Amino acid sequence: MSSQQQLGLVAPLGEVDHVRSLSENLSSLLLNDNYQDITLVIETQRIPAHKVILASRSEYFRALLYGGLLESQQQEIELKDINPTAFRLLLLYIYTGCINLCNMKEELIKDLLGLAHQYVFPELEQAISNYLISILNQVNVCLVYDVANLYQLRSLMEACRQFVDGRATDILQSEAFLLLSPGTLCDLLVRDSFCVTEVEIFRAVLRWWRHNYAENTAILSGETTNELNSVLEAVRLPLISLTELLNEVRPSHLVTADVILDALKIRTESRDSDLPYRGQLLPEVNVAHTRFGAQVLQGEMRTALLDGDTTNYDMERGFTRHPIEDGNAGIVVRLGQACIINHIKILLWDRDMRSYSYYVEVSMDQRDWVRVIDYSTYHCRSWQRLYFPQRVTRYIRIVGTHNTVNKVFHVVALEAYYSPNAVKLDKELIVAKYNAATIQLSACVVEGVSRSRNALLNGDTNNYDWDSGYTCHQLGSGAIIVQLAQPYIISSMKLLLWDCDDRSYSYYVEVSINQRDWITVCDRSRQPCQSWQSINFTSLPAVYIKIVGTQNTANDVFHCVHFECPAQEESTEESPRIIVEDTHSSLIPVPPPLPDLNPRPVAVAVVADRSSSDNGEVEEGHLPRRFTAGREVSYLAQRIVRQ
Repeated sequence: MSSQQQLGLVAPLGEVDHVRSLSENLSSLLLNDNYQDITLVIETQRIPAHKVILASRSEYFRALLYGGLLESQQQEIELKDINPTAFRLLLLYIYTGCINLCNMKEELIKDLLGLAHQYVFPELEQAISNYLISILNQVNVCLVYDVANLYQLRSLMEACRQFVDGRATDILQSEAFLLLSPGTLCDLLVRDSFCVTEVEIFRAVLRWWRHNYAENTAILSGETTNELNSVLEAVRLPLISLTELLNEVRPSHLVTADVILDALKIRTESRDSDLPYRGQLLPEVNVAHTRFGAQVLQGEMRTALLDGDTTNYDMERGFTRHPIEDGNAGIVVRLGQACIINHIKILLWDRDMRSYSYYVEVSMDQRDWVRVIDYSTYHCRSWQRLYFPQRVTRYIRIVGTHNTVNKVFHVVALEAYYSPNAVKLDKELIVAKYNAATIQLSACVVEGVSRSRNALLNGDTNNYDWDSGYTCHQLGSGAIIVQLAQPYIISSMKLLLWDCDDRSYSYYVEVSINQRDWITVCDRSRQPCQSWQSINFTSLPAVYIKIVGTQNTANDVFHCVHFECPAQEESTEESPRIIVEDTHSSLIPVPPPLPDLNPRPVAVAVVADRSSSDNGEVEEGHLPRRFTAGREVSYLAQRIVRQ
């Protein structure tokens, strides 16, 4: 293919593309009396046009000119309340499909956008919206915000909201603010993310009122009065101090004395956490970082928690901790400013197989705490991805309640976000839609035998054979146990049984939140099962999944190649984008190997190997590894005993 074809300068071989010449030919008809069959009258200007072109480009004109209305029989049609310059630009777009916005004044672009909306040109409407988003500035944002609100252009409105949120104080003090319509001003103020002090907002509303209505209050219509009341209701009077209410709000006469008394009552009788605070909204930005002024107020070894280092930590450094004891205040972080958050990520110390339990609370004043996450009855490890209804937050407190190894709670990293992605929750737990049993989501195999750690969870369902690619356990002894990083609500799972020959297995599956209390979700202990197994059950919380084999028609070992939870469809939708942190799982001690548990029967060979060994131990080089995390005797202790 030639370079010209690659650049799209000429059509590919076999295609005829003369769109440009077609546009030029049609443009020659623009504002031309030749062949014209309709005249559009705007103010004193008479504009010739062609019905068929107008109707082919616009549903509005199609209905007007060919829909059986009175105008379909007329040779002249008057269009009222229209800027003629903007309409001529619209005609240029209708005839050619092209228009240049770069040199237009913003008022003219606003009128053109109104015409695109009125005459139903959605592509032009979107193109103008995109252009306005690209040129937003402090001078024009209020004008654009008003237009977007008038025509309910959601993407343009959202862009304006984000722009003013980042410059709230400057916007309130600008002259353009005074020109906002009541509806747009109300939309601006009702949002929690418009974050300035409430007294500043009241002062700006007072300026806006005096500029637009102070001299005309006697002739306000009922609709306008309702809009103005909506604006005043958007001002959160309970957040204004008593002194400011008495010295500024009351003398303004914008609100009655009863409204002020109601605000004082709410302030004094409500919990601080119930007050309608405003906060900074920074989507997908970690606000619990030192560059935003966040700092650790309580906890031992405080410098490590917010430094952003999630790889360089060991038993001596790289974490913040607190002793697990009654009355301990835990680890407290103060954000640089009040922020809207709904997502917290915590990296629990994970250089061995220990688990933790904990809860998370948030506050605005460090006195009234609201518990947003309570995992005090669950076993958790490594990265915690926590979601909860959005709250305006200044302080975050993490309190550890249990450690399966000792009485200290260790946290390597804390991150706080606002996530626009919807996550379904059931009593603080994520209702999993994506596969939570993955290495990327910090799940792990805590019991079972395999040549490579976590082979069960690596997602490889093709590369397995007689010697590798599976996890197993001896029938009648032990099990395969998977631990999820945190509790999830699950209702399905899928596993792949080893299927390189025609053998069949039987098994059952149990789940638990603490590795003590188990619930059976599937019992196929008396059924012959082969290859892929899909399991469905009533939704319930789970941290541990235990797969117990009860029969193998070929030998006395149960083999599983792959596990996922919940079960994913063949055409799975993409999992949420997740940053994978290197947790250095290779540093976890690996317990000694078991005798050969390969799918083929090799009992005689194993005995021969044992007899040929001088010390009676099996060679480790070619045998599976056994993971027995949580057992009372550690690997190191076993090594010492053998030595």
